[in-house]
Amino acid sequence: MVEDNEIKALTSPFAIREGEIKVFDGKDGYVSMNQIVQRINLGHINDLHFKVLSLVNEFEFITSRQLYQLLEINGFKLKSQDKLNGKLDQLVKAKILTRYYFHSDDGKGIYRIYCLEKMGKYLLTSRGEECKWQPTDNTKPVAMIKKRLAGNQVIIAYLRKVTAFDKFTAKPSITAKMARKTFKATGGLIKLSKNEKSIDFIFEVIRREDEWQKKLVDKMKFYKDFYENFTPNDSGFKSMPQLIIVCEDDKHIVETFKQIIINDLTISRIKFYFTTDLRQNDEKLGESLIEFVMEEETGKYKIKNTRIKLLD
Repeated sequence: MVEDNEIKALTSPFAIREGEIKVFDGKDGYVSMNQIVQRINLGHINDLHFKVLSLVNEFEFITSRQLYQLLEINGFKLKSQDKLNGKLDQLVKAKILTRYYFHSDDGKGIYRIYCLEKMGKYLLTSRGEECKWQPTDNTKPVAMIKKRLAGNQVIIAYLRKVTAFDKFTAKPSITAKMARKTFKATGGLIKLSKNEKSIDFIFEVIRREDEWQKKLVDKMKFYKDFYENFTPNDSGFKSMPQLIIVCEDDKHIVETFKQIIINDLTISRIKFYFTTDLRQNDEKLGESLIEFVMEEETGKYKIKNTRIKLLD
């Protein structure tokens, strides 16, 4: 597997491409549960396959590379990415998982996306694992899936590279009190702990989808509501979490911050930190965040690279 710091891409694979569509790459036809049980009894479906199912259930949408990294973190010794791809093919052919890829005028995407099928849910619930998957989940549009994939990459980067990493939640729920609205942080939640102190990072992933500016404004109103009215233990947080906005690239960071300013969505109680997909590929994440600082002389905002030692 190519390591993060060996990736030379100039554009994130999870950025939105014009005219992009999601294409089914799974298996048609019918597979009975009796056939699947027989494969389990013969050892053709084993603990590794079930761990894959568990991870797909947790993240909802995930790439094979992300699965490979998570399996390694969980102690599974895989000889190669190709070996894992073979296991995934088995699950797809058994209609336990299904698979998609993205296609645009530029051609096919370079990766496949995996998600659950009905048989996968049956197998997980039979083992006592909570699974809220329903068939309509697989109909989600490209932008929603790419937000999940970008969020996965952030979580995996922190898992692998940040010593202070404690735990994560892939799809955390947050409540905006005044609006009486519960919403999800698209990039997940990470808790960092060191010397008996801890801090929570909420990641919100923004993509250049259709009407992305309006969708950003609507989401930031909920965050503003949450933060401006925060009291300890709201949404399960003992203290106020830090919000980090994940953009497609550095130019997108500027575009996003501009929308926050002109729509009066700054939050007095926290700093805004920004990052991009490709910044997660850095060998260390201590300088992966940036912020905007207002210059007193000009009254204009200036980008500042922020060093956070806790992330090294």
